[in-house]
Amino acid sequence: MIDCHAHLASPRFDDDRAEVLSRAAAVGVELVVVVGEDASEAERVLEVCAAFPRMLRPCVGLHPDRWADDRTPPSQEDLEVVCDLARTHRDRLCAIGEVGLDWWAVRSHERRALQRAALERLAALAIELELPLSVHARSAGRHAIETLAGVGARRVLMHAFDGRAGHALRAWEAHGWTFSIPPSVVRSKQKQKLARALPLEALALESDSPALGPERGERNEPANLVRSVEQIARHKRIDEATVREVTTANARRLFGQAAAPLTG
Repeated sequence: MIDCHAHLASPRFDDDRAEVLSRAAAVGVELVVVVGEDASEAERVLEVCAAFPRMLRPCVGLHPDRWADDRTPPSQEDLEVVCDLARTHRDRLCAIGEVGLDWWAVRSHERRALQRAALERLAALAIELELPLSVHARSAGRHAIETLAGVGARRVLMHAFDGRAGHALRAWEAHGWTFSIPPSVVRSKQKQKLARALPLEALALESDSPALGPERGERNEPANLVRSVEQIARHKRIDEATVREVTTANARRLFGQAAAPLTG
């Protein structure tokens, strides 16, 4: 299994990160894609991934909640710093992420416009560097899909998509984008509907650790991917081995060489 989206550089894992990865490996997790939320976190993500090179793959990005109405929004200079970091570390990166739209945290039209412009800029960067995008789209699923399609985004992971299953299905049919299912699918009717509506070839696994675990409020970790597998298999009425095999192949296709297993 491949965990396509996790925040393992979070301080919440500082005391037991090695043990967390050991538990993940024990249930069959081969790789974890670690996303970054801004330039200041990028160096930490790169450092943590360098400490566990067999299992962790880094990303850099600019999380859309940085434009939240109660925060000082990123400047154009902040955005370009992230772009420069991505160019500098291109050969180490698995994707550009986390990026996207968050219209639950961002209500003003002005800030939403800034957020959308940043997503367009980062999507262009992903095209330039030939990297996929790891996209957050909370309360803005259709708008994120339209924005990404408008700039010609190619390899896209829609992480923990909370929009309508119909919008997701059309994005898969039109663009071949991938949708990752977190362990919170055990308690989310919306995620269950998404898992049923999309073909298995459109699905991947993610933990979004430490968030979106099977139990609300508890720290999540990559080992909980087994809960996503169980739910996908249940809702599609197929065996768990097939879910593991196909979602892993989907992730490798999305991330390319960066998700290839290390040998030796």
